[in-house]
Amino acid sequence: MSTLHVLLVDDEPLALRRLETLFGDIDDVEVVGTASTGEEAEDRIAKLRPDLVMLDISMPQKSGIRVAADLVADPRPEIIFVTAFEQYAPDAFEVDAADYLLKPVRFDRLRQAVERARRRQAMRDAADRMANAPAAAREEAIWVQVASGNLRLPVAQIEWVEAARDYVLLHTATRSYIHRISMTALEQLLDPAQIMRVHRSAFIRPALVKAVQRLGKGLIALEMEDGAVVQVGPSYVRAVLERLGLA
Repeated sequence: MSTLHVLLVDDEPLALRRLETLFGDIDDVEVVGTASTGEEAEDRIAKLRPDLVMLDISMPQKSGIRVAADLVADPRPEIIFVTAFEQYAPDAFEVDAADYLLKPVRFDRLRQAVERARRRQAMRDAADRMANAPAAAREEAIWVQVASGNLRLPVAQIEWVEAARDYVLLHTATRSYIHRISMTALEQLLDPAQIMRVHRSAFIRPALVKAVQRLGKGLIALEMEDGAVVQVGPSYVRAVLERLGLA
């Protein structure tokens, strides 16, 4: 098991020392630094490139929520929020926190949260490895996270895909799944004979296009079988029309 590099961020020195003490009893982790403000956290993340950031929410100048929302580091570290206030939980998970711990932090909850972050990182690394695999090695299914754990989603069930910041939404006939992967990496996993890119933020299954909407000035949108309307990027219009036999 590889060592998880951790950055601790809190404006309370006592809270930082407590976290450092707790992490001392967790195997295969290394605290690589600390920060006490949002701006300092952003600087340390850029320089230290931690795998995990323990991030306080209420801090002077810039909150932990804003720090997480503005993160541009690639790869993006996992985030575990630490706060004395329950009401921030919805906002925390909007920015894809791995977990949300209430102060005073209990050791058992911290260890559980760290293991969750480790699993998420492993899944992301696996997705990146698949993305770099040759076309012949494309998978027939993608592992996605659901509330109860992980689900093996057959690629054949994916009808169309849209980008959502650092994630994609995989739409099937029965429900949609959110999955952490870039559109470029996902493109390497999908068979272009079955699913084609029609926009920098969208893929569709051509066999499920019900209608083509002409928007003027050479632009088009595609109406899918499920009723969704997907905009086609200007640079993709010609290829899409040719694929649909309309060029």
